Amino acid sequence: MKPLSMATYNIHKGMSPLNRRVQLGEIARALDTLSADVVFLQEVQGRNALRALKHDNWPRQPQHQFLARELGSRATYGLNASYDHGHHGNAVLSRFPVVEWCNLDISVNRFESRGILHCLLQPSGWKTPVLALCAHLNLLSRDRRKQFEAVTRYLEHNVPPSLPLILAGDFNDWRDEASRILAERAGLTEVFRTLQGECAKSFPARMPMLPLDRIYVRGLRPVACEVHRGQPWARLSDHLPLSAQLLPA
Repeated sequence: MKPLSMATYNIHKGMSPLNRRVQLGEIARALDTLSADVVFLQEVQGRNALRALKHDNWPRQPQHQFLARELGSRATYGLNASYDHGHHGNAVLSRFPVVEWCNLDISVNRFESRGILHCLLQPSGWKTPVLALCAHLNLLSRDRRKQFEAVTRYLEHNVPPSLPLILAGDFNDWRDEASRILAERAGLTEVFRTLQGECAKSFPARMPMLPLDRIYVRGLRPVACEVHRGQPWARLSDHLPLSAQLLPA
């Protein structure tokens, strides 16, 4: 059986780390080199009228549609934050059929609009579907703890224990509180901790020191993982992408 190849990446709304250049075309070319079946994306700009006026190379399509077209994938978008000149959220790009999807609002204050995008995928040649959950959590630890509780409660009441799942994205969890909580309450394990002994350092992209991005799994066995450092990644976003190869447990 062929492993499921996946990646997770906070694309910083398609802008360079200091917001000076539009990087979406280069992001698409870089992601294409990963050959991932499923890509979990955070900070995806569905619309930004101000940047569209300022930058001649701002894409006419929403960013998730632009990237899906460039990568030959299907795009599912979960709008999290809406404002006068646009909106942004999470997206899942999949080369597999998306059987169903929904967007879970896990916002806990009025300053940070956060969500988890739920996509049920059917990998080619696999007997069972796989649940892909794309997450972006809050900056403060007390807020994240509430969101961990919301996630575990959601899994308990809405996801069969037998269904393989991937929970990936930007956890903003530099102290790694999530791994213990998600393991104890939902039986999830973090891919890099499993294979390399610790979570991958992915932020800031030019000199990664903090393990903010994660890949958690249940009912799946990781066989490889990588944090993609150096060029071109260091100049494309403020985060680095993570990738993994997964097989049924």
